[in-house]
Amino acid sequence: MSFNGLLCQQCKEPLQLDASLIDLAPSAYDMIVASLPPDKSTHANPASETEQLARLTSPSSSSAKSVWQHSKNNTPSGSLPRAQGKHTQRGSLPNESFVLLQDSIVRTIPPSMVSPTRSKRSSVTSPRATSSLNVERQATEPEHPNPAPLTHHLRSTLRLFNLLSSRTDIDHPLCDECTQIILASLQRQLDETKKERDGYIAFEKEVRKERDRDVQGLSKEEMEKKIDKLGDEERAAVEQLKAAERDKEKLEEELRALEAEEMALEEEEAEFWRAHNEHLLAADQQAAQLAGLRAAYAADSATLERLERANVYNDAFCIGHDGVFGTINGLRLGRVPGVPVEWAEINAAWGQTILLLYTIARKLDYTFENYRLIPMGTFSRIDKTTGDKATYELYGSGDLHLGRLLHNRRFDIAMVAFLDCLKHLIDHVKSQDQTVEFPHQIVKDRIGDVSVKMQFNQEDHWTRALRHVLLALKILLKWTTNGSNG
Repeated sequence: MSFNGLLCQQCKEPLQLDASLIDLAPSAYDMIVASLPPDKSTHANPASETEQLARLTSPSSSSAKSVWQHSKNNTPSGSLPRAQGKHTQRGSLPNESFVLLQDSIVRTIPPSMVSPTRSKRSSVTSPRATSSLNVERQATEPEHPNPAPLTHHLRSTLRLFNLLSSRTDIDHPLCDECTQIILASLQRQLDETKKERDGYIAFEKEVRKERDRDVQGLSKEEMEKKIDKLGDEERAAVEQLKAAERDKEKLEEELRALEAEEMALEEEEAEFWRAHNEHLLAADQQAAQLAGLRAAYAADSATLERLERANVYNDAFCIGHDGVFGTINGLRLGRVPGVPVEWAEINAAWGQTILLLYTIARKLDYTFENYRLIPMGTFSRIDKTTGDKATYELYGSGDLHLGRLLHNRRFDIAMVAFLDCLKHLIDHVKSQDQTVEFPHQIVKDRIGDVSVKMQFNQEDHWTRALRHVLLALKILLKWTTNGSNG
């Protein structure tokens, strides 16, 4: 009969026991106990046989665990606790536990735990225990064919495993694989222990040989001398040791000083790197500012170059012609038969013309001696600064009244005064640059071969004279802006 409820205490795999262990008689346990080594461990609170049996049969884990993770003082929650004097602490003898086990197992173990099959895996026992169990089982085997009760098998199995677990460092039962692993480990430990023992034995032999060799052939006086010599050597060695300790203390002091110096150097290095980083940041900021300034300088230089190439005077005073008329900023200056030009346009053109002459004189820093130009647009005039100090209007009118003749006379005087100022400015420019040439010569009221006076003059001649005036102003403007004094 076999029992299928036991688990390996290492890998937690289910086990089935051999019939030689199941049918073991109770009297065989005395022989097994006598053959085992004495128990060296104790348990303060041993569990009852019912609890031990429940732990043996509880599937606490389905996965296999390594056998080397379990030790005597660190067993898993589902492992079997060792017996270690359980029966004596309970106050009963080993052969008296059958009654307690029978009373508890009959009430707690259900009939379903009985399995008719035999397990292919059996727990491992020692050869001596196995032979004793077989002899006792044959001696106490009943003659009737009825098998032993279930409680007897459970009690026998539990007591056997308690005996094994209490005398070893490993909890039982174990499967074949775990047993083989444990045996291999124990064999390896045994081999290492033997090698260590052989080494100690060889060392002891060498020591004995050396001692015998030193002692052999020496007298008492020689031995005392040798002892004294060894004592002197010992004292010298002690002195050397003390000197070495003093040197060690000095070196430790030096080491502490070097460590303090190292810490100071580390702090100094950290401060240096902080200053270095701040310097780099400042240098980067300055480089960025310098790059911005250079970019602004390049942009300003390009703007300045473009402005230098531009001639604002040519844009402000655009002198050209429209047929027989000379024009300044699109305003016609003069009158011809058949082309009526309003006096408002003529007066505005004279306002731009006197403004241009005034601008050129101021740019050349030239002051007229006898006249002062007063550009006032359509109502510009010229003041005489010497003599009677009169004011002459440089604009005309087409009104028909008795004062028109007087007004035209003052207008003619203003145009002659303007021509005189133009002649003085041309003479000033020629005095500075002999290469500049003017196509028309100015003499009193005439420029070229025509007069600038309007009275007693033809309109086309007056218009041609005004065109010569604009040409002279254009030459002056070009020399002033592009010449040596520009």
